[in-house]
Amino acid sequence: MIVQTIAFYVFAAVAVVSALLVVGNRNPVYSVLFLILTFFNVAALFVLIGAEFLAMMLVVVYVGAVAVLFLFVVMMLDINFVELRQGFVKYLPIGAVIGIILAAELIFVVAGTGLGTAPAAAPTPAVSEFTNTEALGNIMYTQYFYLFQVAGLVLLVAMMGAIVLTHRDRGGVRRQRISDQLARGRDSVELKKVQSGKGV
Repeated sequence: MIVQTIAFYVFAAVAVVSALLVVGNRNPVYSVLFLILTFFNVAALFVLIGAEFLAMMLVVVYVGAVAVLFLFVVMMLDINFVELRQGFVKYLPIGAVIGIILAAELIFVVAGTGLGTAPAAAPTPAVSEFTNTEALGNIMYTQYFYLFQVAGLVLLVAMMGAIVLTHRDRGGVRRQRISDQLARGRDSVELKKVQSGKGV
């Protein structure tokens, strides 16, 4: 228990500090790198509480896809971050109100009051009978099977919509035509014997 407690405080402290550096860093590339560090530490916290499936999903999905995509966009696109920060002071009061509300909700959850709700029930099935991944799979593919399929369909439609919106026809771009390539005969290629030392 002592090792787990020490690991929890270390991972939690690094996660909080790196999350603050994500917001407070001026270099957007460093912000994305600190975001990846935050994800890794939160995944370690999930492992400590026995939610290894959530930890794996956090690393694979968010670190392997979302954070890398953010890093790619930040490094490849010419974004003027000075203009983006100009409205920071303007929207600071609204952000502060939202932050206070979220902090109050977290305090209520941690304190156990739950705003009058019933206490959390014991996990079903028992943790000793099934692993975390097996229990999630049983629930996802039995009780919530249709909702899982609908969520996959929504993501597929969103991906297709993003492809359609970003695909643009530009003039002067040569595209590959498989039919024209297959229809070409042997006369389109000419073999020439070049002597040694007399190349082009």
